[in-house]
Amino acid sequence: MSPTLVLEFLLLAALWGASFLFMRLGGAEFGALPTAGLRVALAALFLLPVFFIKGVWADFRSRARPILFVGLLNSGIPFALFAYAVLHIPTGLTSILNATVPLSGALVAWLWLKDRPGGSRMLGLAIGFAGVTLLVIGKSGFSAAGVVSDGPVASTLIAMGACLLATLFYGIAASFTKRYLTGAHPLATATGSQIGAALGLAFPTALLWPSQPVSSTAWGAVAAVALLCTAIAYIIFFHLIEKAGPSRALTVTFLVPVFALVYGSVFLNEVITPWMIGCGVVIVCGTALSTGLVRLGWLERAA
Repeated sequence: MSPTLVLEFLLLAALWGASFLFMRLGGAEFGALPTAGLRVALAALFLLPVFFIKGVWADFRSRARPILFVGLLNSGIPFALFAYAVLHIPTGLTSILNATVPLSGALVAWLWLKDRPGGSRMLGLAIGFAGVTLLVIGKSGFSAAGVVSDGPVASTLIAMGACLLATLFYGIAASFTKRYLTGAHPLATATGSQIGAALGLAFPTALLWPSQPVSSTAWGAVAAVALLCTAIAYIIFFHLIEKAGPSRALTVTFLVPVFALVYGSVFLNEVITPWMIGCGVVIVCGTALSTGLVRLGWLERAA
C-alpha cells in the first residue's frame, strides 16, 4: 500500500479502537440504548450529504428496504449490544471479542450461503473459537482485568455474550449484504444503513432517555463515536476497500484491539492481563486463517 493508504489504515484502526472508550463514557450517563440510538442518528445526519454524489441517491432509492433493514443488523443491534457490554467489562476485552467478527462472518456464510471454507479457513475457525472459549473460561482473570464495579461473574459472562451476539449480527449482515445488496453503491449502503438503524432505535432511545441532565463529557463522547468512529470511519473504510481491496482493508481488524487496549489503559486505568493478550493473539491468528489472509498450502491440498 502507498504511504497515504497506510496512514488511512492506521487512522481507521485508531478510530474504531476509540469507539469502545467513547461508548463507555457516553453510556455511563445515557445508558446503552440511547447511546446507540444517538450514535446512528448523528452518523446518519453527518452522512446525508453523500446523497448528492452522482448515483448514490438513485441507488439507495431502488434498494431502500434491504438497505434500511441491514442497518439494524449491522449497526443498530450490534452498537446497542456493545454499548451495554462496555458498561460491565473492560473496553479492551470488548475489543478483543469484537475481533471475532470475521469468524462469525465466515461461519454464517458457510451455513447460509453454503460458502464452505477450505482447510486453512476451517482450521482458522477452530483456532479462533478456541481463543474465545479460553477467554471466557479464564474467570480468574476477570477481576484483574478491571471489570466495572467488581461485578459478579454472571454479569461479566452476560456482557461477553452480548459482544459475541453482536459479532453474530455483523456476520448475518455481511451475508445479507452479499445476497441482496451486491452491486449497491457503498456510500448508499453506509448512509442508508445508518438511517435504518436510527429509525429502528428511535423508540427505545426516547423511552429510555435519561431523566437526569447529561454532562458535556457524555455528549462529547457520543458525538465523537458518531462522527469520528462511525461516519468518517465508514468513508475511510470504503475508500480503503476501493483502493487496496477488501482483503487488505479487512486486516484493520487486527489492529483495532491494540488501540482499544491502549486507550482503556491510559484513560480508564484498565489493566491489560497476559491472559487477555494471549487469547487475543490466538483469536487474531484464527481470524487470519479463517478470512483467507493466511493460507497453509499443505492443508489446502489435503482438503
